[in-house]
Order: sequence, then C-alpha cells, then structure tokens
Amino acid sequence: MESNSKVYQTYVKILQRELVPAMGCTEPIAIAYCAAMARSVLGAIPDRVEIIASGNIIKNVKSVIVPNTNGRKGIAAAAAIGILGGDENAQLEVIAHVPEEAKAQLGEYLENTPVSVAPAASEYVLDVTVTVYRGDSSASVRAVNEHTNLVHIEKDHTVLKDKEILAIIDEDAPDYNLLTVKDICDFADSCDLEQVAPVLKRQIRYNSAIAEEGMSGKYGAAIGQTLIRIYGDDVKVRAKARAAAASDARMNGCELPVVITSGSGNQGLTASLPVIEYAKEYSLPEEKLLRALVVSNLITLHAKQGIGRLSAYCGAVSAGAGAGAGIAYLLGGDTTTVSHTIVNALAITSGIVCDGAKSSCAAKIATSVDAGILGFEMYRNGHQFYGGDGLVVKGVENSIYNFSQLGRVGMKQTDREIIRMMTKCN
Repeated sequence: MESNSKVYQTYVKILQRELVPAMGCTEPIAIAYCAAMARSVLGAIPDRVEIIASGNIIKNVKSVIVPNTNGRKGIAAAAAIGILGGDENAQLEVIAHVPEEAKAQLGEYLENTPVSVAPAASEYVLDVTVTVYRGDSSASVRAVNEHTNLVHIEKDHTVLKDKEILAIIDEDAPDYNLLTVKDICDFADSCDLEQVAPVLKRQIRYNSAIAEEGMSGKYGAAIGQTLIRIYGDDVKVRAKARAAAASDARMNGCELPVVITSGSGNQGLTASLPVIEYAKEYSLPEEKLLRALVVSNLITLHAKQGIGRLSAYCGAVSAGAGAGAGIAYLLGGDTTTVSHTIVNALAITSGIVCDGAKSSCAAKIATSVDAGILGFEMYRNGHQFYGGDGLVVKGVENSIYNFSQLGRVGMKQTDREIIRMMTKCN
C-alpha cells in the first residue's frame, strides 16, 4: 500500500487516535471526568451532586470497582473521586493520580454529600450529565457519544460551551468506513512501523503489566489464574489466561493503566495480549509482533464500528475475532486465512450479551479469545463455516455487516431489558 494513499494515512490516524491510555473502566471514568470538570467550573468542592446518565452508562458502572476508591463500586464513588481528586485535564486518566488526602476524604464525603442518579431521557447510548452545587452556585457538564466528548458546560445557568451533538463527533476524525480486511492486511504488510510503533509498544508495555498483576494478585473471580491451574500452560491457554487476568485486575480496582481499543480497555486487552503471548511462544521478532498488532487492533475496530461503542453485544466478541486474526497473521496467514478466521470466530461467539462491566467480563474475554484461536485453527486444518450457516454469508465484509446489524439493531430490545433488570436489582 502506498504511504501517500488516503487509506494508508487514515489507518495511521485511526491507530494513533484509538490506542490511548485509560485508568479504570471507561464508563465510570466518563462520570469521574465530567465530575472533575464540573468541580473545576464551579470552583469549589460541591455539597450536592446530581447525575443523569443513559442506561448503558448506568449498566457499565453499577458493578465495577472504581480505582483509587478503596474498593468502592458505582456511580456515586466514580463522581466523588473525580470531584475530590480528579485531574480534569487528564481525560481518560482523570483519576490515575489521586492524592492520598483525597482518598482519605472519600468515605466521609460520600456519607455527607447527597448524590442523586437518574436515567437520561436520551436517544444516545452514551450520555452523562453531572451537575454540582455549592450553596446557591452550580455547574453542569455533559458528555455524549464518546467518553470525553463534552457538548455542554454551564455555570450558574450561564452557558460556557454548547456544542452541536453530531453523529461525527470530530470533523477531523478519520473515516472508519475505509476499514476493510484486505486493506488492513495490506497496510500491516507495508506500513512504516515508525509511524505506529510508539502506540503499539505502549500497548504491549501497559497491557502486559496489568496482565502480570492479574496473574499474581487477588482480583475478582481470578479467571486467568483458574485457566492456568486447571488447563495447564499451553500457549492457547496462556493467551486466554493473560487477557482474562488483565481484565480480572482492571474490573476489580487495579490502579494500572491500559491501552484501550474502540473506547474499551477490555477490548484493548483482548486484542493485544493473546497476540503478544503467541509471539513469545514462537520467539518471533518485534517487527512481526507489531505488524500483527496492527491487524488485531484494526480488525477489532472494523468489527465493532458497525455496532457502536456501547451495546447489548459484548465487545469482547469483536476483540476476540481481532485477536484470532492477529494470531493468524503472526503465524504467516494471508488475507484469506485472516478473513476465514474472523468469520469463524464471529459465528461461534456472537450473541454474548453485555450486562455491564464486572468480574465476569474476564470469563467472556477468555471465551472470545478461545473462539478467535479456534477460528484460526479450523481454517488452517481445512475447516470453515460457509455462507448460509446462520448469519454467515459469502464474503468476510458481508458477514461482518450481518453481525454488526445483530449488535446494533437486533439487540436493541435486549439492551433495554438488560438495563431494566440491572437497575431493578440491588
């Protein structure tokens, strides 16, 4: 692929835009970010907080431990730590460096500060408004469609920012519609690694560190450790276990950052760690690993793009297919092999639901990585799913479209029912 082509330049920009660090699950981080920004606009620590959030935000914050909160879960904890110790200029790392004094104040602040939460009457699946009060003064901050996309800021009913809510959030954003499996493989073969290596090496470094922590520490349901203990340390098991262990840690309050993909830390872990483990197993050179990570990340983004950031469709499914594609490429697979790996993987696990961020995400990641690996092993052993097998149709792009429609359109009512059930439960 020519380096001056539109597709080439777009792919470089997508990787640089998507592979960014985040500390903590991105939905509570969105609340913490809005809360920190609202506190900054107010100019004081608020004595009352109101949060209005879309169902998908409420779903994904309900059960996950928020870092730097001494093991607390939920919306109130995320907002409070953002208020007390958040850096409003750090975006997805807003609570990465919370001062010890802020942590110490958190319990008393939550006990003495009313924090109300209400569902948003909104058409947007990602929609958060945090309004804070101090006496007669107030400030309000709203994010829509992306975790840090602030569309409205006001203080004492004076509008400081009012940005039109657009389907295209950033007019300078790359065109994700240019992603195709064929071009992704071509780009991975030909790209100048100096243009993408910094974000990929950071992904290797950050995500490997939290995987190590998850494998050695006590986090959640310990899915990663259980896999190794029960099934041994074959590379196929290690690939699943390390991705799961990283999620074990991340979903249960680990204060290490991860490099995300498609707005999700769990997807970033799923797309990268299995590929890294396979490269270690076969002692492959760094260049080959970096090119395989180009494939796994871009395939994940391609498979998820038609679904949207938040859905009833578990994002680990797309990332597991991405990991399988990256492994296929890493071990010498061509575009045809990568394509069949993707289709096989999606045919196996599509339909896993997202019922919020929590400990069981690690198990869903392990299952999705297993599907990615199986999808690859099927094809290189002469087996595949064919058009007409369920949602599989002839052509990888057509199959990706079908599974995307399932996630975006077909599972809308499923999403509403999941949210209803979760918000009904204590």
